[in-house]
Amino acid sequence: MSDDLLLRPATELARLLRTRELSARELLETSIARRDEVDPVLNALVVRDDERARQRAGELDDAVVSTGPVGPLHGLPTAHKDLLDAAGLVTSFGSRVFADNVARTDSVLAARVRAAGAVRVGKTNTAELGAGSQTHNPLFGVTRNPYDPTRTPGGSSGGAAAALATGMVAVADGSDMGGSLRNPASFCNVVGLRPTPGRVPNVPSRDAWFDLSVVGPMGRRAADVALLLAAVSGPDSRDPYATWPQLPPVEGLDRDLSGVRAAWGRDLGLPYEPAVLEAHDRARPGVESLGMVLTDAEPPLRGADEVFRVLRGWHMATTIGDAVERAGDAVGPMVRGNVAYGRTVTAAQLAAAQHRRTALLQAAAGLFADHDYLFLPVSQVLPFDADEPWVREIEGEVMPDYLGWMRSAYLISVLRVPAASVPAGFTPDGLPVGLQVVGRPGDDLGVLQVAHALEQVFRAHERTPDLTALRHGADQEP
Repeated sequence: MSDDLLLRPATELARLLRTRELSARELLETSIARRDEVDPVLNALVVRDDERARQRAGELDDAVVSTGPVGPLHGLPTAHKDLLDAAGLVTSFGSRVFADNVARTDSVLAARVRAAGAVRVGKTNTAELGAGSQTHNPLFGVTRNPYDPTRTPGGSSGGAAAALATGMVAVADGSDMGGSLRNPASFCNVVGLRPTPGRVPNVPSRDAWFDLSVVGPMGRRAADVALLLAAVSGPDSRDPYATWPQLPPVEGLDRDLSGVRAAWGRDLGLPYEPAVLEAHDRARPGVESLGMVLTDAEPPLRGADEVFRVLRGWHMATTIGDAVERAGDAVGPMVRGNVAYGRTVTAAQLAAAQHRRTALLQAAAGLFADHDYLFLPVSQVLPFDADEPWVREIEGEVMPDYLGWMRSAYLISVLRVPAASVPAGFTPDGLPVGLQVVGRPGDDLGVLQVAHALEQVFRAHERTPDLTALRHGADQEP
């Protein structure tokens, strides 16, 4: 266990709060102090809610004395990604166009987090309108990586990942269409789960039938993610995919993985930075040490790139297209370009994408008939320059656009499966690298059990950000 209270697992903090060894007020004030120390450098928490957070913590402390803990997240500081509505707070989507958009009601996720007893401290930074796996926007600026502030934390849930890694929050949420939970988790040495579509209701949504984008949990440990997932999962009639039962609170994720069959994927035919593949190769013996039976196998992904791009482009055009076109240059060129592409998608292209996706889902079912899990790299690159909007080239191959370097994550999104990034170690230069754990549809808990077992092997959580350096950096801020 870390000597730093704020870097202890959320499950441990929750126990201390339930037993009144720690008060919600005390934990909140400590987390606010941490934010004030390091966030001038990181820029992770961009909308703050200190007054109401203090009021909430006081109410929770009174409640635990009179009636007991409010719920499984009782007293835990959390923040919502600035794409999700939280009543009374701005939901800006990282865009100047929506800078004054104050949410009137909570999203389902935010409402369930509150009902479970968490303390909302604000909103975390995101890419503009969630477009891209880097966290920067014209409204709040760039978020930086806590392990190396010259580099990106990934995105678009980069603010959540940076806040978690430094202890500003105990648990956090994000969203993931093309890797926005997994890439920042990999880049910041935390755990991010892209749940099975429908496991966590995506409400409100302008297109309830679009299942490439999901909302889900992040934490410093797999058990923390399971704790949050249990609180936010469960059916909701407004989301046609949200028919999965609520997951019960999990006391532990220990599981004997001896003999469990898994496919070991490597490069998917994509370019990777050598350091990423070297880290992936180093991770394999650790997986095998758990007794898992690994077979070299790549998932069926032929045509998945076109499927993702067509469906994503069409979705952006039909949901935010009109607003983006009205805003003109007030919205960044990456978003405008995606909307423009989406406007060109024809009915024939859309039908072909759906037919191809159907074939991919059927082929993936064949893979998972023979394997319980699939292991892959999370990202094709290491954390890159925070001031670069996107990766332009990997090993001599020019990326066609800002999506090109994200394929190792977004190709998996097409398959409607749960996928997590679990910390798998560091490069010789001290940069975090995650391992992508993919499971069968609905096996979110199994994915987290594997992630939990791997945490004991890799022990990457024992290397924390250099908080002293971040504080010193904050002191140097003009």
